[in-house]
Amino acid sequence: MSDHITEIIVFSFLFLLVSGMGFVAARWRRPDNMEHLDEWGLGGRSFGGWITWFLVGGDLYTAYTFVAVPALIFGAGAAGFFAVPYTIVIYPLFFLILIRLWSVSHRHGFVTPADFVRTRFDSPTLALLVAITGIVATMPYIALQLVGIEAVLKTMGVTGESAIARHLPIIIAFAILAAYTYQSGLRAPALIAFVKDTLIYIVILVAVIYLPYKLGGWGSIFDAAEAKFTASPAPNDGITLNANNQIQYITLALGSALALFLYPHSITGVLASKNRNVIKRNMSALPAYSFLLGLLALLGYAAIASGVKPITDPATGKVDSNTVVPLLFDMQFPSWFAGVAFAAIGIGALVPAAIMSIAAANLFTRNIYKEYLRKDASPAQEARVSKVTSLVVKVGAVACIVFLDPQFSIDLQLIGGIIILQTAPSVALGLFTRWLHRGGLIAGWAVGMGLSMWMLWQIPNPATGRAHFGGSAFPLSDFGFDTPRTIYVGFVTVILNLLVAAVVTLVLRAMKTPDGVDGTTQDDYFADEGDPRVDKDVAAAVDHKSST
Repeated sequence: MSDHITEIIVFSFLFLLVSGMGFVAARWRRPDNMEHLDEWGLGGRSFGGWITWFLVGGDLYTAYTFVAVPALIFGAGAAGFFAVPYTIVIYPLFFLILIRLWSVSHRHGFVTPADFVRTRFDSPTLALLVAITGIVATMPYIALQLVGIEAVLKTMGVTGESAIARHLPIIIAFAILAAYTYQSGLRAPALIAFVKDTLIYIVILVAVIYLPYKLGGWGSIFDAAEAKFTASPAPNDGITLNANNQIQYITLALGSALALFLYPHSITGVLASKNRNVIKRNMSALPAYSFLLGLLALLGYAAIASGVKPITDPATGKVDSNTVVPLLFDMQFPSWFAGVAFAAIGIGALVPAAIMSIAAANLFTRNIYKEYLRKDASPAQEARVSKVTSLVVKVGAVACIVFLDPQFSIDLQLIGGIIILQTAPSVALGLFTRWLHRGGLIAGWAVGMGLSMWMLWQIPNPATGRAHFGGSAFPLSDFGFDTPRTIYVGFVTVILNLLVAAVVTLVLRAMKTPDGVDGTTQDDYFADEGDPRVDKDVAAAVDHKSST
């Protein structure tokens, strides 16, 4: 640890600085009353273009992305670049979807996607399924933010003998996070996102200029990567995709794009925007982060050229590939700038973890607690329950890292992307049409979820020795095709989900089964800032909104 004193000092200073900002955020744009989910959980629905850009960008491009994407490219080659096209494709796909979701949520005071489903399809059961799916998909995602911090701490030599001692810095960091999120709500990650994203932009832009200079240029870097993959006996792509992985690459990129803005935390950032134009501008500007992600991904090849050897856990003997980028920074950057880079990764965990815990808490409060446990809950009671639930969610995330193999959390997150896709017919398609019967949507969800679990159960992970739930690439040979190619599980299951929903809809309509009452109108999907609100209590709670 003594070799990393400068890094630790710089890391600690910046980490404590943004933690202080988290507590100050409680007074930033503070309303008269924070005891309302619109205020605590959505920042008063008042964020303008810049705040939303930093908030949503900080939410989607996380600490885990910072370390995992280059690590995947370091180990497997070109397949790791799937994250780049999917974060480009996503914005035109969701441009129209999100402005319609914002408008109907603004008009009715919806806080979660399950709120919309409940009103649109008049189905508490379908809303409950959407809420549970969102919570289950989000929980391992929160735990994964700790993986990024843990990789940095390992690189700086901050470790211990016992599980508790080894993870004590993470426990302290998340205790601080829990405290300022409890006090400030969504305003805390919104304010911190400015610092987090600025640091990440600086670190990546410096890295893609400075590292090639030190390593002999990009030509030398690509040559070193190609030499490594050519000599490796393990199956991989090299610096270009091989034929067997092309279908998997395409379906994984498209499926991941469809899933990303179905996650509750992504929707939370969008609903906090003050009007439709903010969302339109952000869907146009957020691809700047995708450019940054492309540069970040190249660091996996730079790590190969630099001779990085990932840290091996002495207790388990397992190689932690997530330490690749921190080790690269430690080897090539001056100590003070390596500390800045490590802080960027560490702070990069705080913003998404805060938003994710708030989103999961809002789902529990609005769609489980209020719907089934206390229907007459007041706005203040909802806010208090959501605050406590957000604490419980963070404790659960820390427990996953402390007591479980981190690889298990990574595998769970892969599952999370697949299961959240099963809400696409209800949430995404539901914004445009109510043709699908609520019974059909429930049946489609059940079949899609069941097939997802069966397919994932069949996939082993030879690297970890796990016989089941070892990834998301399903062999097409298991479907009877004579090919070694694979396909993304979520792509297959969401298509079957839609087919089942459509068939069951036709059957239920033929049987004249009641389909409930649509609580929305066509005008609701075009409402904007200043338009009348259906929920007068919500309207009164956000009258204080100001321009940004």
